[in-house]
Amino acid sequence: MTTDLQLKPRLVSRALLLRFVSIVGSSIGFYLPLSVVPLFAKQTGSDSGAGLATVALLLATVAAELVTPRLIARVGYRWALAVGLVLLGAPTAVLAFSSDVRVIVAVSVVRGIGFAIAIVAGGAVTALLIPADRRGEGLALVGIVGGIPSLLALPAGVWAAAHWGFTPVFVATTVATLLALLSVPGLPRHAATRREDGGHGVVAGLRNAVLTRPATVFAVAAAAVGVVVTFLPLATSDQPAWIAAGALLAQQAAATVARWFAGRVGDRHGPGRLLVPGVVLSAIGMAAIAYTATPAAVLGGAVVLGAGFGALQNATLVLMYARVPAGGESAVSAIWNAAYDLGMAAGALGAGLLIGSVGYAATFAVAAVVLLPALAVVRRDCRP
Repeated sequence: MTTDLQLKPRLVSRALLLRFVSIVGSSIGFYLPLSVVPLFAKQTGSDSGAGLATVALLLATVAAELVTPRLIARVGYRWALAVGLVLLGAPTAVLAFSSDVRVIVAVSVVRGIGFAIAIVAGGAVTALLIPADRRGEGLALVGIVGGIPSLLALPAGVWAAAHWGFTPVFVATTVATLLALLSVPGLPRHAATRREDGGHGVVAGLRNAVLTRPATVFAVAAAAVGVVVTFLPLATSDQPAWIAAGALLAQQAAATVARWFAGRVGDRHGPGRLLVPGVVLSAIGMAAIAYTATPAAVLGGAVVLGAGFGALQNATLVLMYARVPAGGESAVSAIWNAAYDLGMAAGALGAGLLIGSVGYAATFAVAAVVLLPALAVVRRDCRP
């Protein structure tokens, strides 16, 4: 008797294993110096340069994400991924030789462009390498492969800079990112065409409600995470430091685990069924975090928020890939990643404007309420 397991296509192929190498390389390349560069700029005596470096990085990332599908249409996935890795890693070495604020900002811009190209091109390649009926599970596995290095690299960069100095961090970033180039030739060839970009590129995707609705739901959830990541350490500054650190770690860990379970459930029952639970869990988590004076509420809320966000990460991306024809993967990758970055930035910016008037707890509560209208978007998206 044939079992369901035997009927399933193989999930992990040689090409996907090679893709994991570039995923890890780009994660290290982005996150290892992410918090180090602002510290480097501040050490030179420029507080404004510290913030400007991060802003430049994020804005360059979003802008490049939206135009990367055109680059892919011209040069193909492998060349685009290689270009992205080079732009992400190589400029970082320049910081070992110059601490000029203008150089720091310029490097941040180039790195942002490189990261955008790497994740959009790489994300499109990944979608091609995963069997369609196991896409949810496959994307969850990819999320774990990329999530663990980012989770470790962010604090590791700060620790290494404090103990060994900035230069080793910048050199390690360059080496780790460029070494990932060795895996790119092993990825499958793809013959890019102009028709591919023009037929269903980013502009067409942004006009297509079946793509923008899941992206909007995800962006709203990302905004909530942006609020927590940016302001939770400040909101709990009168409590032991481990509370904020533990909550942020719990949120990320819960999101990673939830992506895995969401992938398996979505493949069996459809990813659309996960949107409502994802939004509801995210709202409940944010509401709990609003009790900033209660450590148990903060930690528990972070876990619930992470679970909801992780479910939405997987479900929205799987839905969007399923709704485009072959060749539209790069546009989906660009729109989804832009929704992620813009959502987090909008959440941090909006909360920053609100906190001065109402305080941290009320701001977190407002963030929870703002999540609820996303349920109307989900309901409309589920209409036949």
